[in-house]
Amino acid sequence: MDFTLSEEQRMIQEAARDFAQNELLPGVIERDEAQKFPTEQVKKMGELGFLGMMVDPKYGGSGLDTVSYALVMEELSKIDASSSVVVSVNNSLVCWGLEAFGNEEQKQKYLTRLATGEIIGAFCLSEPEAGSDATSQKTTAIDKGDHYILNGTKNWITNGGTAEIYLVIAQTDRDKGHKGINALIVEKGMEGFQIGPKENKLGIRGSDTHSLNFNDVKIPKENRIGEDGFGFKFAMKTLSGGRIGIAAQALGIAAGAYELALKYSKERKAFGTEIANHQAIAFKLADMHTQIEAARYLVYKSAWDKDQGNNYDLSSAMAKLYASQVAMDTAIEAVQIHGGNGFVKDYHVERLMRDAKITQIYEGTSEIQKIVISRSITRN
Repeated sequence: MDFTLSEEQRMIQEAARDFAQNELLPGVIERDEAQKFPTEQVKKMGELGFLGMMVDPKYGGSGLDTVSYALVMEELSKIDASSSVVVSVNNSLVCWGLEAFGNEEQKQKYLTRLATGEIIGAFCLSEPEAGSDATSQKTTAIDKGDHYILNGTKNWITNGGTAEIYLVIAQTDRDKGHKGINALIVEKGMEGFQIGPKENKLGIRGSDTHSLNFNDVKIPKENRIGEDGFGFKFAMKTLSGGRIGIAAQALGIAAGAYELALKYSKERKAFGTEIANHQAIAFKLADMHTQIEAARYLVYKSAWDKDQGNNYDLSSAMAKLYASQVAMDTAIEAVQIHGGNGFVKDYHVERLMRDAKITQIYEGTSEIQKIVISRSITRN
């Protein structure tokens, strides 16, 4: 097996690393504190091609592979997960879904603007009573012939207030269960579409997370993605790719926390020597490094599976499950290695610890990943 990155992949990785250090790092603590959306940084990421990485160039994308996308997510997430989640949602959930399942008219109208970063998108599945149980959609899209009437509420929507395009999953025929669900393209400004207050979150506080309310919103039939009843399948296929992005985000958070802890341990002295020379700290660093490397190969393998056209449901679920646990464990240990300094904002690790937690929750909780994994291995 060849684990060597191509020259192009290394260049993309380096570009993402430079951007994270030069553009994301300045002001990241202040943005977190103020819950400020990284507007300027997102604009620049669009200019670099980070918001439509896997989209065909004929639709304004960069035409890159999924491994390159994972590399970018990892580097950005080392510094600012609030910015990297914008990249993840726009690439994995919005652009990929539209390119894979949208018709040509939808691609020309929406995908070209999303891929270039002119606008950003949001993916709207979760509801107050339908988070992990995605089949229990209470949002309805009643068929009125040439249009749908959309009613309901969506919760915890990333890019909820800043997006221009929303992919909304809604129930059209409850008697058909998951086969009666549709995916609709909703535009900001449509009559009856209201954006709720921004959520006050533990982590990724710069990310723009809102609830959305739909009150008799008229959606043209041409805004439906795929055939009638395709919505649930669309959501599940899209989320499998989304897990690769969040697994890469978790990997980046872990790697960022580890790098800070390693640097600090070589500078901080106790009992006459740098704390990295004490076995208690050295063994923590050894465990962190080993776990991160294991997570990295799971993430890259899932991205490679997608690029090869293999089924990546299992590998993406394993990557997200393990990488998110490594992110949480590593961030906690990084705080411990920093001691009292780890408990204050100036050293960044407390923010990374807060950001790590969400990777075990969104794009399917760790418990859901275990369901996906167990079903896959017991049915084969």
